[in-house]
Amino acid sequence: MKRRWPAVALAIPAAIIIFAISVILFIPARELEGVIDRALAESGYTLRAAEFAKALPLGLKARQMELSDERGVLLRADTAVVRLRLLPLLGGKLSFGYRAVIGGGDVHGVFSTSPGDEANVEVEHLRLEDIPFFATATGAAVKGDLQGEASFRGRGDKAAGSARLEVKGAELAAVKIGGMPLPDASYDLVRGALKVSGGKAVLESFTLEGKGLYVRLRGDFPVTLPLGAAPLDLTLELMPKPEFMEKQKFVFLLLAKYLVTPGAYRIPVRGTLANPAIQ
Repeated sequence: MKRRWPAVALAIPAAIIIFAISVILFIPARELEGVIDRALAESGYTLRAAEFAKALPLGLKARQMELSDERGVLLRADTAVVRLRLLPLLGGKLSFGYRAVIGGGDVHGVFSTSPGDEANVEVEHLRLEDIPFFATATGAAVKGDLQGEASFRGRGDKAAGSARLEVKGAELAAVKIGGMPLPDASYDLVRGALKVSGGKAVLESFTLEGKGLYVRLRGDFPVTLPLGAAPLDLTLELMPKPEFMEKQKFVFLLLAKYLVTPGAYRIPVRGTLANPAIQ
């Protein structure tokens, strides 16, 4: 029996590798696209690509890819590639590397589904105007150069990790939360830091330093599945200068009930991550 253990230990990862290679090599790319599309459809999403093919050595690639839901296109990528990582597979871990080119920006990272859920991502010079989500889901016009990184592991109450982002030259217009308009503004710098622990995501800091307006968002929400259903417990603070308020009188009149001290507004944000609302 003792002599059999080394053979068994080698046979298990070898079988996993052979199975993974067989799936990627011998199943037509369009059929694999259909499998992925059906899996996404269970969560309400649709995947479309002008070209869907194999990527050497063991992966899939798409050109002119779009991810949509019932509202419209949420994400559009010029190219997207997902590859099976061989070294983790030798240790019995199912792990993938991915990269997407979106306009002049680059998004890349890895994710693992077995034996534990892990994911990390790095974003380099991604223009916010190249992400359809903002216009599709909120009707807002958003611009800026985004850089950031995030790393997470686990699910539900076992989820843990952190994320950081920075946006330079941001411009936000026609932003609404639950139908309530917020001021149009340009921001020299936007910075955010989020930490996930014990199944809860906490905004450690999220600030927008604008020309005549300073904005701060704080609070938390649970990590749920689907994530869009997570109930929000956030507070949005606006600190405009008098000359900025004068230019957008109508918006600040609508926000008058949230005025706590002269020049400072505190707005409770509830609803869900997918559908936030002002209380």
